[in-house]
Amino acid sequence: MVARVLLRPRVAAPFMAAALVGGALFPSTVHAEAQPPQQAQESYLSSRKKPIYDDFEQRPLPSSTTPVPSPTSDTIPASSKPFPAVEDEPQQPQQIFLPSSRGPTPTDRLAAQIGKARVFLYKQAVVAEDGINAAVDRAFHLERSFTSTIASLAPPRSSGEQLMPGLVYVLVASMAGSIVARGRFILVRAALPVALGVGAGWVVLPVTMRNVSDLLWTYEERLPALADAHLRTSDGIRRAWHMTRVHAELGKTYVDDKIADARDLVEDWVKKGK
Repeated sequence: MVARVLLRPRVAAPFMAAALVGGALFPSTVHAEAQPPQQAQESYLSSRKKPIYDDFEQRPLPSSTTPVPSPTSDTIPASSKPFPAVEDEPQQPQQIFLPSSRGPTPTDRLAAQIGKARVFLYKQAVVAEDGINAAVDRAFHLERSFTSTIASLAPPRSSGEQLMPGLVYVLVASMAGSIVARGRFILVRAALPVALGVGAGWVVLPVTMRNVSDLLWTYEERLPALADAHLRTSDGIRRAWHMTRVHAELGKTYVDDKIADARDLVEDWVKKGK
């Protein structure tokens, strides 16, 4: 019955107006169940307090589908933009200011001096090594030259000349010359053994003596005066030897003729005596 009375239009309109006025003047949380008085007072005070972080409340974005222009877009006038557009300016090279270099420390100077000393010692070691290598090369070259020279003095196998008995004959001839020249002038004692030994060598070992003379001539060519003297001496010796041989032939021929004449004379005497 009561509900039917309250739902009538005449009665419901005043009640609805009173409820709206009361809700606007005294807002409160309506619970399905009744709350205790203390809890209701606390909820009322908490609803009256202003929150501290109002500025940071999240506001929902507009649901409109219209695109929002960018602040830098050309569609927005310059006066309404939040900040004016900055024109592109040429970038200037940045100047880098380095701290002033400090002077070398004693350790740096000591390291520099040690480096110079090491470089100097290295150069000296290289020079010494080069000198030793050059000396060894010269020694090897001299050894090779000496061995090749000695080998070139030996006679070839085709000549049939043997060194061993020929050298003994040369030595004997030299000793005989020294014995003959004993007690004579010093120049005679020095020249006679050499002359007899050289003469015996040319007689016994002609090929070896020819090789020796060619070797001596290569050394004499370095001294023109000595080479000219050698040439004149050898020419004089050849001329004297040629003249000696000619006179020996003439003497031999003269002796043979005289012996033949004497033989003929003796034969004639024998024939006449018979």
